[in-house]
Amino acid sequence: MINISKLYCGQLTPGDWLRYGISGGQKDGETVPPSAAQRRPIVVWNITSCCNLKCVHCYNDSGANVKSNEPTTQEAKAVLDDLAGYGVPSVLFSGGEPLTRSDLFELLSYAVDKGLRTVISTNGTLIDAQKARRIKQIGVSYVGISLDGIGKVNDQFRGVQGAFDKAAAGIRNCMGADVRVGLRLTLTRRNVQDIGQLFDFFEKEGIERACFYHLVPSGRGQDIFGDDLTHAQSRGAIETILVKTKAFKQAGRKTDILTVDNHADGVYLYLKLLAEDPARVADVWKLLTWNGGGLASSGVGIGCIDYNGKVHADQFWGHYDLGDIHEKKFSQIWSNDEEPLLKGLRNRRQYVKGRCRLCKFFDACGGSLRVRADLYFKDPWAPEPACYLTDDEIGLDDAKQQELARCGEIFTLPE
Repeated sequence: MINISKLYCGQLTPGDWLRYGISGGQKDGETVPPSAAQRRPIVVWNITSCCNLKCVHCYNDSGANVKSNEPTTQEAKAVLDDLAGYGVPSVLFSGGEPLTRSDLFELLSYAVDKGLRTVISTNGTLIDAQKARRIKQIGVSYVGISLDGIGKVNDQFRGVQGAFDKAAAGIRNCMGADVRVGLRLTLTRRNVQDIGQLFDFFEKEGIERACFYHLVPSGRGQDIFGDDLTHAQSRGAIETILVKTKAFKQAGRKTDILTVDNHADGVYLYLKLLAEDPARVADVWKLLTWNGGGLASSGVGIGCIDYNGKVHADQFWGHYDLGDIHEKKFSQIWSNDEEPLLKGLRNRRQYVKGRCRLCKFFDACGGSLRVRADLYFKDPWAPEPACYLTDDEIGLDDAKQQELARCGEIFTLPE
């Protein structure tokens, strides 16, 4: 995640203790990790395959009648015991739609009692006022509600008419119950033109937190890969997000605006600050490199358990299993430094190829999302296909181009 509010506007936000090693925002018993590489993973747990919507970009192909090997209530509690004992900082209950599980509130309560920072990732359409109050009573830390446009744009994305109005009602119910809530949005050509309207919606509804995700073509996302942003559109989108976030700051609004799944955004922000506010660049560079981008994300600071119990390096690595919680504890699976993919992700400097290997900003970006390279090039160590930074911006001069050619590391990137 790239925290626009913190890096570009200097606002301290609740997750910065874990994201950038800044004290503040942690709960009793939580300590700032000495480095990003030493963090335990945030675990995204797809607790069910069932979903009441039909989102065109669903990364794990969830739906109403998708078969799965979901854990029973007691099995799920045993997993939570293991995650708590292993010291994971947060468990994100996702799906499918997690609220379709009849025991979700029992599991949430159990997780909170174990001291786990607990998050729900939901489409929001099933959160009525009563459920919102219960979420608050249990002590859930945060509810992230997916919204991918205004009105019909969102409904087309979600595959169900009326999904926008129901999600908006879910947001309002959460806010009415004093539940910390924010939005999750996946940027595509279908909705990139709506960024301004989305910020208007944030302002109207009093929403402080929003995460703008770059599309990863996994699951049903492969079917809409043609809807992914061009590099020019990605630059335009991040530019709009920066401008809008800064305008909120200047208006005195507290915000927590982030972009996700493309660490080039952090470098773009840094380059923009070089021109606009050079006095801040040293501090921002320190935060970016403490975080390390991809260096300490997939397979390090984030992991996933899918609805079949399979463990993955992140939620988009569904095509590569690390192990199965029905057979072995998550902590044991995650601690295997010799597992080939985990070993590569945790030592990626030794493996990354092409322009990423020679990029002068590698310490801040870390080659971004390896799964996107794997899905696009069938090679997890190929350059990041979604990087929209130019060769000049990353310091890839003629000599370095010639080196890549000699090493056979020239890859044709999308535009």
